Amino acid sequence: MSGQKIVNADQAEFWDSATGAQWVELQDSIDTLLSGVLEHLLAKADIATGQTILDVGCGTGASVLALCERVGPGGAVEGLDIAARMLERARQRAKEAGYDHARFTRSDAQVHPFEPKAYDQVVSRFGVMFFEDSAAAFTNMARAVKPGGRMTFASWGPLEENPWFRVPRDAAIAQLGKVPPLDQNAPGPMAFHDTKRVLGLFREAGLPNSQAEVVEVPLYPQGDLFSAARVSSSIGPASRILREKGGTQEDAQAIADRVAVEFEKYVTPQGVRVPARLNFYSVEVP
Repeated sequence: MSGQKIVNADQAEFWDSATGAQWVELQDSIDTLLSGVLEHLLAKADIATGQTILDVGCGTGASVLALCERVGPGGAVEGLDIAARMLERARQRAKEAGYDHARFTRSDAQVHPFEPKAYDQVVSRFGVMFFEDSAAAFTNMARAVKPGGRMTFASWGPLEENPWFRVPRDAAIAQLGKVPPLDQNAPGPMAFHDTKRVLGLFREAGLPNSQAEVVEVPLYPQGDLFSAARVSSSIGPASRILREKGGTQEDAQAIADRVAVEFEKYVTPQGVRVPARLNFYSVEVP
């Protein structure tokens, strides 16, 4: 299937910048961090052996690998993303795992010319909050799903209810000063925090049979408290503030130190466990 059809140029540039390189570098940490999210997503999607699955915003490929395991060699999984660097890592991982039934496409799901009714399901772990026109993207993806199929998406709840983002943001502001407030409805990690608004977007896309479930899912940072603080400070709002304010390495360290103090409450005998409030969306395709 041909790729490279991208209208969301800003997001493509962002994810192929140093940010995308950092996500590739932190792949193992992020995979572990979000392992509980992926487990819940796949359970909700109820993937069956032999199915053909489209994974939107597959990133470095953890979700593709898990889907390949579930559908088996008689099924197929296509990972789609706009980030070339992350997609190349996903392709490499699938090859190393021997998953010949995985394929990858660099494209924008909002406008990609999908083959009609080609997939049994579409899934996404944090990959669908970045579209310029979400309703158009939903419509386009739904055309690629067989009648009676399903789309299942995991997204973040409100920023204030997710300390993994909120605590580093507050630490960055304390270190570097105030920044303009974030529009949580704009394309970005928090864009699907408002379930009522997103369900309206599904209806606008001609998909009225949709549901939202708010779930508390713990995040599992690798390593100790200070490792968790460093990772959470290097991605998300804190990293954006650091860039916008021209922060130094000393500022970055000070922010991570502040985060570590706040994260102490999340240390358990099993390791650091950061609570997260997530929204899981399920859509039946007519």
